[in-house]
Amino acid sequence: MVSIKSSTDLAKMREAGLIAGRALKLAGESIRPGMTTKALDKIIHDYIIGCGAKPSFLNYGGFPASACISINNEVIHGIPVHKRRIAEGDIVSVDVGAYYNGFHGDTCATFPVGKVSDEAKALLEVTEQSLYEGIAAAQVGARLGDVCHAVEEYCASRGYGIVRNYCGHGIGRELHESPEVPNYGKPGHGPRLVSGMTFCIEPMINAKGDDVKVLKDGWTVVTANGSLSAHFEHAIAITPDGPVILTKP
Repeated sequence: MVSIKSSTDLAKMREAGLIAGRALKLAGESIRPGMTTKALDKIIHDYIIGCGAKPSFLNYGGFPASACISINNEVIHGIPVHKRRIAEGDIVSVDVGAYYNGFHGDTCATFPVGKVSDEAKALLEVTEQSLYEGIAAAQVGARLGDVCHAVEEYCASRGYGIVRNYCGHGIGRELHESPEVPNYGKPGHGPRLVSGMTFCIEPMINAKGDDVKVLKDGWTVVTANGSLSAHFEHAIAITPDGPVILTKP
C-alpha cells in the first residue's frame, strides 16, 4: 500500500534528505586516488552521526557499512573494505541513506576519479540525465509507468543497458516502501501519481547489456559482461507544483 505523506511528514523527510544529500556531496568531494573504500565510508558515517541521524544502511538486512560503494563494473551494494583502494580513472558509485526524526533520505551518485575514459564520461552523463528525465515525468495525475518509461527511453535510445533486477522504491518511515519504481515501463500504466507520494528514482545503467550477477559476498552486484555501470538517485515528493527533490544538498 502506498503511503501518502502530510506536509509535516514532507518537512521531516526534507530534513532527512538534506543530511543524506550533504553526506553524498561530502563523499564526492573526499574521493581521491589511493584512499580505501572503508575510509570513504567512515567519512560518510561520521558526518551522518554528527548530524544526529543514523545511517539507514548500517546493519540493514545485515549490510555491514554505512554506505554502498561500488566501483567500475559494480552496479550496487558494494561493501566498503580496508583493502580496496580507489584508483585514478575509476568511477565510484556512492549510495547513502540517513534516518532522522522518524524518516529516511536515500540518494546516490557516481563520481569520476581524476581523468576517466570517454566511455565512462558518456555513461555518467546519460545516467544522471535519465534521473532528471524521470523526475520531470513525476507529475500529479501521471502514471508511475510514465516515470519509468522516461528513464528507459532516454538510456535505451542511446544504446545503454538497463538493470532490470533492481529498482527504485517508495520511501518514508521505512527505507523501502511501496511502490517499486523500475527503470523501464509502459507510459500510461501503473498507479496514478497523487500529491504526497514519495519515492526514489534510481537509474542503474550499464555501458553494455542489461544482465547482472551477485558476487559470493551475497551483496555486491556486478555487470555480467564486465562493462561499466553508473547509478544516480534522488528521493522525491509529488506535489501540486511539480516534483520536489528531497535529497538535494
